[in-house]
Amino acid sequence: MKRLTRHSVTALAAAALAVGGLATTAQAAPAAPSGGDPTLTDVYIWATNVNLRQHPTRDSNVLAVRSTYWLDAVCQKRGEYVHDPAVGGNSWWTAVQEFSGSDIAWVNNLYLRGGEKIAGVPDC
Repeated sequence: MKRLTRHSVTALAAAALAVGGLATTAQAAPAAPSGGDPTLTDVYIWATNVNLRQHPTRDSNVLAVRSTYWLDAVCQKRGEYVHDPAVGGNSWWTAVQEFSGSDIAWVNNLYLRGGEKIAGVPDC
């Protein structure tokens, strides 16, 4: 019985470490690089090949494509509803710009870390 208990405890500890390790790595975003506008909120695109658009609609011109990338958020507002079967749907879009400065582009909040509406980013 002692042997069975010892093996069970060891297996549970190993499983807990594995699950904890996976959860931590899957959720961790890299630290935001310095150089952005300190008056704006930094936002992180967690997905790959995300379109940054001219307007908050899917049929708007694509100005850039970014993957796992930090940007400055200018403001956010409701736009066209976007549904992605892998992650859900959202109608909130954020106006963003490069840390070094750029034209404003729009990205659906579905692909930004922070949820449906990003805390700290003002409404447009």
